[in-house]
Amino acid sequence: MLKWLVAVIILVAAIVGLSVGLGGGKGAAVSVVGSTSIQPFAEMLAQEFEKSHPGQYVEVQGGGSTAGIQAAANDIAEIGMCSRALKVEECGLFTPVVIAQDGLAVVVHPSNKVDGVSLEQVRKIFAGDLVNWRQVGGEDRPIRLITREEGSGTREAFTKLVMHKARISRKALTQESNGAVKELVKHDPCAVGYMSLGLVQGELKSLAVDGVPPTTAAVTSGQYPLVRPFLFVTTGPPSERAQAFIDYVLSPEAQALLEKEGLVRAK
Repeated sequence: MLKWLVAVIILVAAIVGLSVGLGGGKGAAVSVVGSTSIQPFAEMLAQEFEKSHPGQYVEVQGGGSTAGIQAAANDIAEIGMCSRALKVEECGLFTPVVIAQDGLAVVVHPSNKVDGVSLEQVRKIFAGDLVNWRQVGGEDRPIRLITREEGSGTREAFTKLVMHKARISRKALTQESNGAVKELVKHDPCAVGYMSLGLVQGELKSLAVDGVPPTTAAVTSGQYPLVRPFLFVTTGPPSERAQAFIDYVLSPEAQALLEKEGLVRAK
């Protein structure tokens, strides 16, 4: 495990170093690293921030929530992105800022006849106890599991909210981003995966869970059971330039943009 974390740190350092080098004439940029679920939203907000703040720049890189946590802890990035709640041992080390709430969507191919499942059925599907779609009211087809990699905030949130003490089946195909999960499910009528609700964008079918469709309204009301925070994390007080970007992300303008993209406002 330690070797894996060291590898993550080295990888993130290389990515951030390369991005700063490519920035050239831009000058110092706020480095934001971590969750691939948050990454596309942070990139959008960085572009809008730079339009309204001439001379200030933000560099956004992915790598996963664990990479974001490690990058912030080791001063590789000024802001880490984490798409899960902080663990107990992390709470005293980082200052978290909730920038939005996100629903975790259980997604299938648009042709799948199943429209909804119970939370218990989702758990049994990903544990490998249910192996055919006919077992949950669908066609006689095998269920092909798509999951996220270890260290992914999306996987950790899914494990906490859905799996509890059960383990995700080793037969599940592991992918390293929401985009990769999306592409596999989009082209496989037998597949099922999970991903950020804000990134589904109508290309997949999102299943209702316990009778509640995964909509922004259901997430806001608390009816939908699979909800997680999107966090920016820092160690100690942010620099003035990092705080300026955080303040922008929490502004009514930026929060409206996140809501338009399918997330739930933090404020």
